[in-house]
Amino acid sequence: MPYRWTTSSDTHAELRLWPHNSLPPKGFAATVLGIFALATIPLIMLLGSILLWGILPFVLLAVAGIWWALQINYRSRRILEVLTLSDADAHLIRHDPGGSVQEWHCNRHWAQPELHPDDGPVPNYVTLKGGGREVEIGAFLSEDERKALYDDLRARLKHV
Repeated sequence: MPYRWTTSSDTHAELRLWPHNSLPPKGFAATVLGIFALATIPLIMLLGSILLWGILPFVLLAVAGIWWALQINYRSRRILEVLTLSDADAHLIRHDPGGSVQEWHCNRHWAQPELHPDDGPVPNYVTLKGGGREVEIGAFLSEDERKALYDDLRARLKHV
């Protein structure tokens, strides 16, 4: 799962959440190279012909477009959410892909996870409520992962 709890004691815990990325950097390079190789195979017949120079820019443009789209996808997945639970505090920090940071702070005893099965931008939307605010957590996770996250949060935020 793309989240991990780090626990130092019964009352101190840290949760790190990040989007799932199924294409590692080596796979990215292999994919782009494979697409380039497959796209240039038909061009072998055109070697020595003026038609090669007419078709080659379009093949290179297509490969560059795929590379650009995958890079944009990587950039948009640079999200990190860190929820720190101490004896008395719950503190959530969200690092967005653009570099901005959003924070939420609340007394741990008032923090409540809520599951919104249908009332959110995604099914089984999870929020944390407390301190006069309600903030989302793990919206980039899959539906099943959000359900598991909600159960984990409920168990961890029980009143000590």
